Amino acid sequence: MTTLYWVQGGGCGGDTYSLLSSDFLDVNALFNTLDLELLWHPSISNISHTAHQKMLESIISEKIKLDILMVEGSIICGPAGTGMFDTKDGRAKKDLIHMLAHKAKFVIAVGTCASFGGFGTEHAIEATGLQFLRREKGGFLGNDFTAKSGMPVINLAGCPCHHDVIAGALMAIAGDTDLELDNFNRPLEWYSTMVHQGCTRNEYHEYRIEESDFGEMGCLFFHMGCAGPLVPGPCNKLLWNRHSSKPRAGVPCFGCTDPDFPRATPFFHTPNIEGIPLELPRGVNRAHYMVYKGMAAEAAPLRLKKRSSKV
Repeated sequence: MTTLYWVQGGGCGGDTYSLLSSDFLDVNALFNTLDLELLWHPSISNISHTAHQKMLESIISEKIKLDILMVEGSIICGPAGTGMFDTKDGRAKKDLIHMLAHKAKFVIAVGTCASFGGFGTEHAIEATGLQFLRREKGGFLGNDFTAKSGMPVINLAGCPCHHDVIAGALMAIAGDTDLELDNFNRPLEWYSTMVHQGCTRNEYHEYRIEESDFGEMGCLFFHMGCAGPLVPGPCNKLLWNRHSSKPRAGVPCFGCTDPDFPRATPFFHTPNIEGIPLELPRGVNRAHYMVYKGMAAEAAPLRLKKRSSKV
């Protein structure tokens, strides 16, 4: 039996709702299949407050083993490092998370807030991720933290994280399968390719058939703020509800798996110079890109140029 404790930090609970919406395996079936014992989840568990407190004491004293700690939401350290903006029973919740993290065999940050801090990193709440503050490694637990397995915090980025990624990470851990991580501790199984790969608008992107409004068929990268070519994630491969993704529905990718999410610029605008985005995919030379995209636009097939005005 693998034990799991889920704690809610500073966040909206969207990752919980994502997991609950999975139609691959519902939560009960998933846990039963993997022989997972859910010790506590703030939205699912119904044990009394007293029983919960005794459980926490037993985990901290190691009378109850803790295999997986899942943290949803950022770690709130404000005001002035006290953590008293987010409390449990009058104590800073960050202190509880710190104790549990050092008892767990694996620590999983569920969602971008838990992974990188997300909203509130530059606010008085002093939000941070478990092992990163935006792109800076360290975060709440520090550079050198490893769980009892020897693994650092496993970051399941996304706002919210895709339910299949959460389920897949639990399957890997329960099945004693190694998860190879990238430089931001995201599993390469789901974060090794860009959101752009698998996008149904790729042909429009290649020929620079651009859109400046919602619901159109063309590329959303050049004007509408789409971060698909810039950030890794599985959204155009796993799809949401087995059906769609933001770009497939005519909405630009927000780049929610990136450590810098939410970015400072508006979601629906691409900062650019002469129509070429300021931020380009990794390894792309700006001068070559401008020439290539100009030539591609001239060579675009008529069937793409004469696309229907709406999806």
